[in-house]
Amino acid sequence: MALVNAGVVVLDCAEPEKLAAFYKELLGAEETEATANRIEIRSADGFRMAFRRDVNATPPSWPRPENSLQAHLDFWVDDLDEAERGVVELGGRPVEALLGRGVPAAGGYTAPWAPS
Repeated sequence: MALVNAGVVVLDCAEPEKLAAFYKELLGAEETEATANRIEIRSADGFRMAFRRDVNATPPSWPRPENSLQAHLDFWVDDLDEAERGVVELGGRPVEALLGRGVPAAGGYTAPWAPS
């Protein structure tokens, strides 16, 4: 029996509304909770994310060293090109510095994308 149950991935950010909207569209999720400083979403498969307002938060700078120690979120896709187009349409941007288009992972590729 597990000691704890999985909760929710919470990202601190300056604009939770903007980041929540990006991930809501990316995951086909629905908003489940919203306050002035926190928004939570849940995808159809039950994955939960929340976005907490931190006025001092700065966007990640990865792969540059300043502000690069942040969470990594891994998503699996069936079609990398289609997924990349969709992410860009949502306002995301590819991070070109990671070995070209993606890094081979077990059974597929991971793609370096970041919300703008």
